[in-house]
Amino acid sequence: MRATSEVVLNGPVYADVPRPPFVPGPSGTHITIRGLTKYFAGWPLYENFDLDIPKNAIVSVFGPNGCGKSTLINMIAGLVPIDAGEILFDGKSLKDTKIGYVFQNYREAMFPWMRTIDNIAYPLKLEGRSKAEVDRRMAELVASFDVKFDLNRYPYELSGGQQQTASIMRALAPNPEVLFLDEPFSALDFEMTLFIREKLQEVFIQTGTTMLLVSHDLEEAVYLADQVLLLTKRPTRVAEILRYGDARPRTLDTLSSQSFVAMKKLSLDIFQREVRR
Repeated sequence: MRATSEVVLNGPVYADVPRPPFVPGPSGTHITIRGLTKYFAGWPLYENFDLDIPKNAIVSVFGPNGCGKSTLINMIAGLVPIDAGEILFDGKSLKDTKIGYVFQNYREAMFPWMRTIDNIAYPLKLEGRSKAEVDRRMAELVASFDVKFDLNRYPYELSGGQQQTASIMRALAPNPEVLFLDEPFSALDFEMTLFIREKLQEVFIQTGTTMLLVSHDLEEAVYLADQVLLLTKRPTRVAEILRYGDARPRTLDTLSSQSFVAMKKLSLDIFQREVRR
């Protein structure tokens, strides 16, 4: 029987479109994307887009304005519907995969009527964890993030950096297989950005959680990444995937290292090439 898909293009439905056989990614792939297609107002943003995202790696997504960086991770995370294609996590569907998501706008991401500690514990309670399990996991997170502020306060009573720290703790609470971060530093001051960078690296070193990071800051994207996924203008394709292997934890000294400077320059050259096209 022939596999088919449907694509909605500004209203009409184009059915019975042959879909090629699903081809798994190479060994070590965590997220496999095949034939991803997304149209807005009849114009393609992604069309027959394929990508393999490795397991136990931080992948930074970077590209020209309007290329759909956030849309890409939102489609993978199931927050934005796709028009066609298939996305598998270790061969599983999204509904069988535990994910965490850190939003750019931390002020709108937290439930304002809940105390901060209840916000963080919310995913655990949704899973039906016992009070003892919730308390144990909360204690682990508080120790890991070296929390100094009062988690019994409401989110609006905290600083922006404290709210984003709580958002990240909430996303990590259920021990997700994949963590999505959509420009998590964009509204933070430099001091808090450095702190969150450090904590994300610590979590990654401890757990190996696959992370997808969207950033508008090239230095930040390279600094945290094992791979830098550089995208083209729309209709969006992969321009290059660059592998960056400096040892972790990376520190401020990393920013002046020869390998970092070279990787940042190469990424910038590719980015400028795509912007000019």
